[in-house]
Amino acid sequence: MLVNNYGGANSITVRLEYINSKGMLAKILKKISDINGDMAGIDVISIKGNNIVRDLTINAVDSDHEEKILKTIRNVKNVRILNVSDQTFLMHLGGKIELRSKEKITNRDQMSRAYTPGVAKISEKIKNDKSSVWALTSKSHSVAIVTDGSAVLGLGDIGPEAALPVMEGKAVILKEFGGVDSWPICLDTKNTEEIINTVKLISPGFGAIHLEDISSPRCFEIERRLQEELDIPVFHDDQHGTAIVVLAALINSLKVLNKKKNELKVVVLGLGAAGSACTKILKNYGVKNIIGFDSRGIFTRKNGDNSENSIWLEKNLNPNNEKGDLSKILEGADFFLGLAGQDLVTKSQLKKMKKNSIVFALSNPNPEIMPEDIPSNISIIATGRSDYPNQVNNSLAYPGFFRGLVDSRAKKITVEMEIAASKALASVIDKENLSEDFIMPSMFDGNVVKKISDSISSIVDEQNLSRKKISNTGYNSFKRFH
Repeated sequence: MLVNNYGGANSITVRLEYINSKGMLAKILKKISDINGDMAGIDVISIKGNNIVRDLTINAVDSDHEEKILKTIRNVKNVRILNVSDQTFLMHLGGKIELRSKEKITNRDQMSRAYTPGVAKISEKIKNDKSSVWALTSKSHSVAIVTDGSAVLGLGDIGPEAALPVMEGKAVILKEFGGVDSWPICLDTKNTEEIINTVKLISPGFGAIHLEDISSPRCFEIERRLQEELDIPVFHDDQHGTAIVVLAALINSLKVLNKKKNELKVVVLGLGAAGSACTKILKNYGVKNIIGFDSRGIFTRKNGDNSENSIWLEKNLNPNNEKGDLSKILEGADFFLGLAGQDLVTKSQLKKMKKNSIVFALSNPNPEIMPEDIPSNISIIATGRSDYPNQVNNSLAYPGFFRGLVDSRAKKITVEMEIAASKALASVIDKENLSEDFIMPSMFDGNVVKKISDSISSIVDEQNLSRKKISNTGYNSFKRFH
């Protein structure tokens, strides 16, 4: 398996000054190479007398590795570090998004049409026909990305301010890949009712709601209530997005290994928002035998827990009533899905799975087990990371999903839409091109958004969930990466 542990997220540019003597640069580069620093660029900044100033751009494995590289450079005689720039921090200076006007205002006539007095007749039109807001404003292609910052990435409860860079990132991806405008809404409350009411109050300005990084079990209630009480779709990425990409990856894995969905023994570690949603979509797809684990072991409903999610899990998990710890239950399993945290499954445990089995270790940034530790009986390993083959990441799903929602003016989201999106995502890779190390397409493949978007529009039409399709605002009118 080809493994590259260097990601763009850990790239530093070191500006250093040293005596410009023969072999000095080679000495510095060797020191960096000896501790596995990956050189990405060398630039001359200035030469003054016997001294030279250069910028060295170096890729590292992680933050600790960055510090080790800097320490090594500082220990080289006659070398002085002038400045260190972290490329990720530089990208985030001033934020990653901005508002831009579609129309240039350069004279009085344009001003009178864009704002007063001309805008008044647009407002009158919407007042008399509220549905026209979809055609005459940005509502149709605007999404609110709502979070309380309580379950962000693998960082946990970091608060709304610290969550903002992540929400900005979601907005960038939605725009760049799906052509959909979105706005981070970071709420300074963890109260379920306050979140629900706030989203309802701001909903007139948006065509869809994207819930993000809200901790369970509150997220289930918030998503359910908003979907019931609003007339626009509500997408909880930790649930729906994760479920879509997991099913897509499994569909292609089964093609590669020639396995049947109804014959699988599936073990799911982690039954929060993501794990619960994944079990539901797998069940709806036709997977029969799913055994779920939470922090207490094999899932059993707690006394007094009458939540809709827990009741569903109790009814649908562990149909054969198996008993034992994770090691025991993994015996004879075909598919392990990890959504729980770093280093929670071992090589010896996975050795008990069937030959030619599948492991998705999806906790980010560090998975349940690293790919290099996978035993030989596992044929397909996927993670949420971009520095290993088979990245299973929500970013593959939600740009196309929202493109389809806004183009079709969908009123709600259904499980049929999610399964259709999974099948569409899986179909981006032709069967003859599938392999153990290639079960998911790149998000830079232009077919990803189009196929998912088209699949959503088809289901919306089929289920009669559309207000009325928007003309001339489809997929092809937006610029995308190809």
